[in-house]
Amino acid sequence: MNRLHPAGICNSLSLLLSLFLLPLASCSGGGRGGQHTASGGDTLQLHYADYLRLIDRPGYTLAELRNPWDTTKLLHTYILIPAADSLPPTAHLPEGTVVRTPVRRSLVYSSVHLSLLKDLDAQAAVAGVCDLKYIRMPEIHTAVRGGAIADCGDSMNPDIERVISLHPDAILLSPFENSGGYGRVEKLAIPLIECADYMESSPLGRAEWMRFYGRLYGRAAQADSLFDVVEQHYNAMKMQVAATSHRPSVMCDLITGSTWYTPGGQSTVARLYADAGAHYIFADDTHTGSLPYTFERIYERGRDADFWLIRYNQPTDKTYSELASEFAGYRGFRAFRECNIYGCNTGIVPFYEEVPFHPDRFLQDLIRIFHPETVQNAEQKFYRKLSIQSGSPHQI
Repeated sequence: MNRLHPAGICNSLSLLLSLFLLPLASCSGGGRGGQHTASGGDTLQLHYADYLRLIDRPGYTLAELRNPWDTTKLLHTYILIPAADSLPPTAHLPEGTVVRTPVRRSLVYSSVHLSLLKDLDAQAAVAGVCDLKYIRMPEIHTAVRGGAIADCGDSMNPDIERVISLHPDAILLSPFENSGGYGRVEKLAIPLIECADYMESSPLGRAEWMRFYGRLYGRAAQADSLFDVVEQHYNAMKMQVAATSHRPSVMCDLITGSTWYTPGGQSTVARLYADAGAHYIFADDTHTGSLPYTFERIYERGRDADFWLIRYNQPTDKTYSELASEFAGYRGFRAFRECNIYGCNTGIVPFYEEVPFHPDRFLQDLIRIFHPETVQNAEQKFYRKLSIQSGSPHQI
């Protein structure tokens, strides 16, 4: 996840900024906060996203991003105007940030959105990235080494001089509640695209944001078509297991220190488990984010769970022996004893890059685990059954 940083700028940098500020104007307060502004126009039908609204109007598209932390307000309003068209008088536009489309040069903070731009054949519009060490896309690293893409450093404190030298049309970053602002990049006259898609609580809700990004990069038709494929595939697989009477129980994740973080019952992950025909051990919970529990609480709910799914990041895949050596309490779970633990090594497989905008691929993985009889000729893409290493888990 990208983290935001406090605003602030030194006097010596101010002069530099005044020389290089880009003429990408924002209208009336930058479009952040406030109430819903859209009236009139042709509203595009979004069926899953709760925090996004797209309205086509003569000469531009209006994108309203609802504030996930205060849904009575807007997080941001963007006015997408084709670069080939003349800029209408400000008086004729609603309040918001003007973005000339298609975006041809952008600074992208997240590998999630880099992966989507690759899917939309818009990767040529990536001029710079942040947090390169977390990006697991070989082509990005190759482009950085060759100088085609700039490494702008840490997303919490990007290299401002390098950002300015890119002359980007837009910067894609993730908003956080009570973040205190976007720091020095907020002082530049560059549209900041607040990628709040990760706050959606339904898998297809987040994926549907690709229609917004497609319009930013001049790939509206490709984005709409790709989403249609994702939606149809997801719903078809969901229907395959909807009527099943057998719904195996599932728990997830690992303990960190003395705390075991696990998704809330209304989270995207919990919904995926339900759509895959499984019963999540915290399905009765009403939270959408991750929750901190003690080992005892997890053990109370999950000791008899049929399956256990874990995610981790390391050079080699985990084994039962390794889990047991990390925390002896793992051996008390039925899924451990019966070898029903599946692991996703995010250091090797592109889980975080692909799943947000391709939840159908993740759903297929889950159904393959929970109901293998319903999925023909499909291999696990993200999760693999853990190896014992030696002996059986009973002997570990």
